[in-house]
Amino acid sequence: MDRIIYLDNAATTKTAPEVVEAMLPFFSEKYGNPSSVYGIAGDSKKAVTDARETIAKSLGAQTNEIYFTAGGSEADNWALIAAAEAYGEKGKHIITSAIEHHAVLNTCEYLEKRGYEVTYVGVDEHGALKLNELRRAIRPDTILISVMFANNEIGTLQPVKQIGEIAKEHGILFHTDAVQAYGQLPISVDEYHIDMLSASGHKLNGPKGIGFLYIRKGVKIRSFVHGGQQERGRRAGTENVAGIVGLGKAVERAYRIMKEKTEKEIQLRDYLIRRIMQEISYTRLNGDARNRLPNNANFSFQFIEGESLLIMLDMKGICASSGSACTSGSLDPSHVLLAIGLPHEIAHGSLRLTLSDETTKEDIDFTVDVIKETVAKLRNMSPLYEDFIKSTR
Repeated sequence: MDRIIYLDNAATTKTAPEVVEAMLPFFSEKYGNPSSVYGIAGDSKKAVTDARETIAKSLGAQTNEIYFTAGGSEADNWALIAAAEAYGEKGKHIITSAIEHHAVLNTCEYLEKRGYEVTYVGVDEHGALKLNELRRAIRPDTILISVMFANNEIGTLQPVKQIGEIAKEHGILFHTDAVQAYGQLPISVDEYHIDMLSASGHKLNGPKGIGFLYIRKGVKIRSFVHGGQQERGRRAGTENVAGIVGLGKAVERAYRIMKEKTEKEIQLRDYLIRRIMQEISYTRLNGDARNRLPNNANFSFQFIEGESLLIMLDMKGICASSGSACTSGSLDPSHVLLAIGLPHEIAHGSLRLTLSDETTKEDIDFTVDVIKETVAKLRNMSPLYEDFIKSTR
């Protein structure tokens, strides 16, 4: 295999060299526990504080509103479960969308088994939340609205500002899973009326196993991990100092290069979409054509199986996905594609390509050429395609 073309950055990103460099001293030189009192512990404590300040500044938040977690899934679990417990006396009704990440959907299922009621608001054909349906879903006992900032599979950006305004108007907490959007797009927690926000380091060229939950001051959320007094008594456990340092550096880097990176990714993304749609028949672009993440393109190819396409792309050195990395072992079609109205047979033929700042036009051209060849080969093996062609003659 001559080269690897990595186009699955929604699943994870390569840790940036400057992030690795920033982390290294905290493994072997500045290895002190931040809760201790001696000198090298002080270095660790300062590093954690500096990273917290960097993250808070990126969101327009206060430093003491940032809580470190082991990643986006923990942050989502914490936001939903702890909020449900804290506000359970007010009501037991939660609203989310039908296309959330499973870190939210499975947590909602967990809460439903414990007496909470969850309303799953639908989306339109592009994957945008139906605001009128959201408004109708609100009840006197609604305590939380949780809607992702951008969809991890089809890239559609949600009307987060309007959702935040609706939540604020009714005195309801608003949580957003911003794992895909944070570091890709500017986010202001005050402008969007966000009460809680989840993010993960490995989606923005930081390390795996580290993330954070923003909790607005005044929100009565309870501890999620019990033990010591770390994270101001809300999340026990010795801090992952190296990971936190890496996350802070990754955030600083992401916001430093955001404008240039976004412009490049949008240009390449649109070029990719244009070529695929013009050169491969019976293909559908999933998600909104414009109102989407800068680096995301998701297609459905009729008359093929996405799994077969992925395997054949991998043989050519192209790393891609058929949807969320967390459900890659499932034989069921994507719940996101079903929610936007695709039938099972078309949803099964999906392909997600997500770019990075290192992706080149040459990478895109090679990838499109391979996809064209592979889709044609798979369709020639498909009895359904053969019958379809015969019926159109």
